[in-house]
Amino acid sequence: MSRKVFIILSIWFCVAILIGVSGIFYRVPAPFVPLSIWSPVILTVLIFWSSNDFREWIYEIDFRLLMILHLTRFVGIWFLVLYSRGEFPEEFAVKGGWGDILAAVTAILVGLFFVPLKNRVSWTAVLVWNIFGFLDILLVVATGAKLLFTNYDSMIKLTTFPLNLLPLFIVPIIIATHFLIFAKLWKEKKQSF
Repeated sequence: MSRKVFIILSIWFCVAILIGVSGIFYRVPAPFVPLSIWSPVILTVLIFWSSNDFREWIYEIDFRLLMILHLTRFVGIWFLVLYSRGEFPEEFAVKGGWGDILAAVTAILVGLFFVPLKNRVSWTAVLVWNIFGFLDILLVVATGAKLLFTNYDSMIKLTTFPLNLLPLFIVPIIIATHFLIFAKLWKEKKQSF
């Protein structure tokens, strides 16, 4: 299963780069951006619930493997830089930037000090981090979508390379991993705590 997932992610990443570099994603109609985020998330959740092999693979992998992907959320620093240059709206860059930075920092801390899960405290720490990270990314996506629909030009950076890799690849993975972490926590609670 690891090999299959790696191949699928590699192909997806290459396609996202090609779309990004080609400029196809630039000035797409606003609904396409949220669609590019939510379609892979829904597909991942459906595969999780319908494939015993994938589900068991997710249950077996270390929480830290899913959490390390959230280090990409240090992109929030770049959001703040772009805001300081007047290239991103404050509503998106400041909330999203600081929230993502905090989610990335706490992913490191929770991963170091509370994983693997040994007791209810460590389970709760991962749950709290996952809830915070999930709510933050939902806020970022909702704010970005609102601005895309109301002031498209303010978010044009998200449709150009390399930032278009966020909606085309990184953000769907971030959201999907939150769902998968919730599922893993639920299973751990039923089995251990």
